[in-house]
Amino acid sequence: MNRVQTSTVERIVAKRVHDPEAIAEAAAARVRAKSPFNDKGRTMIIAADHPARGANAVGSDPLAMADRGELLDRLCLALERPGVTGVLATADIIDDLLLLGALDGKTVIGSMNRTGLAGSSFEIDDRFACYDAETIARMRFDGGKTLTRICLSDPATPSVLENTAKAVDELAARKLIAMVEPFVSEWVDGKVRNDLSPEAVIRSITIASGLGRSSAYTWLKLPVVADMARVLAASTLPAVLLGGEVKDPDAAFAAWQEALALPTVQGLVVGRSLLYPHDGDVAKAVDTAVGLL
Repeated sequence: MNRVQTSTVERIVAKRVHDPEAIAEAAAARVRAKSPFNDKGRTMIIAADHPARGANAVGSDPLAMADRGELLDRLCLALERPGVTGVLATADIIDDLLLLGALDGKTVIGSMNRTGLAGSSFEIDDRFACYDAETIARMRFDGGKTLTRICLSDPATPSVLENTAKAVDELAARKLIAMVEPFVSEWVDGKVRNDLSPEAVIRSITIASGLGRSSAYTWLKLPVVADMARVLAASTLPAVLLGGEVKDPDAAFAAWQEALALPTVQGLVVGRSLLYPHDGDVAKAVDTAVGLL
């Protein structure tokens, strides 16, 4: 951790120890975004809810996202770039960003379920133990995000779907975005694997779109896969594209650009590939992604 990161962490810790109410005060004083979109009519959200699921790896480094000072520095840099509209994270990270004053004018999406820990035997049983709709509304945020993995061989799946539907209902009742990230998943050699075939993603879309009493505030957060025009034809719900682990940045950017031209796509929600790019240049990676919009 360098000197700047150490100073950042020290400031946050001092507030947490001596003035914990400063987080709620910062949330109340925060200037809210006028809309989820930038001046190009697109949304560009930086995702940082991975560590709360124990998913700290980037490339060959299993703990890349585990240095909180470095992660916050990268997040603040990304949020300052022109065209970036917001952040998606758990309460610990959003609280840190509030204390740093980094969220004025930004869309804030709270991650709601992170208990399906990466690599665990209960990974599909992803319970809602993070933000709830009541807190998201009280903190004056803009929506909540759910990870909804559908595994036909895992008996936890009905509860996952039921709890996602409840989150959709509670967010819609408060006129807040419900950002649902669905996957058809399966157990392979003791590990959960998401099926990224077009047919599986289509199935996940049709299932997720029907959850809840109203779809008025539901957005879908979807992977970029083959045949995206056919995939996205499965729903009229607004969609944002997720990044995931990117091994070939040029290929990923080209695929994002092609998918962004489709009518339901509103923008990008990307985390590791922009915060921890292969060349280490966060600003360049973010600016490139924004340029695709």
